[in-house]
Amino acid sequence: MTEARPAPAGDVDYQQFGQGYARQVIAVERRRYPPIERLAAGLGGTVTVTEVPIPIDCVDGFGEAFYARPEALLDPAVRRSQSAWSFVPDGVQARTVQQLQAALASGEWDRRFGDWRRRPSFNGSLRLLASTGR
Repeated sequence: MTEARPAPAGDVDYQQFGQGYARQVIAVERRRYPPIERLAAGLGGTVTVTEVPIPIDCVDGFGEAFYARPEALLDPAVRRSQSAWSFVPDGVQARTVQQLQAALASGEWDRRFGDWRRRPSFNGSLRLLASTGR
C-alpha cells in the first residue's frame, strides 16, 4: 500500500511573488507535473515526501533558484534555459519581463519582496520522494 506523507505547500510569500510576476509561467508548470500522490503511487510502498530547501546561492537554472536575484529572469539566456517559458506565448513572456523590469526599476519589487534577497533559503516546489519499495 502506498502511503505518502505530504510536505507543506511551500512558502506562501513566494507564491504571491510568482503569481504577481509570472502567473502564466507558474500555471504552465503546475499542469506539466503530476501530483505528488500519483508519483507516490507509482513508486509504491511507503513513500515519504520531504521539502528540499532552495539556497540563496543556488546555481541551478530553474526559476525558483533566482528567488533572491529576480534580475536574472530579465536575461533571455536564463529564460531559454527554463523550459516553462517555452510553453507560454511570446507576448506573455514579453509582458511578464516588462512588468518585472518595471517593478525592479521603480523599487516596487524590493518594497514588496526585498526581504527575499536576505533569506538564506526557502521551501519552494522541490520535493524528495523516498520509497521503501513495494
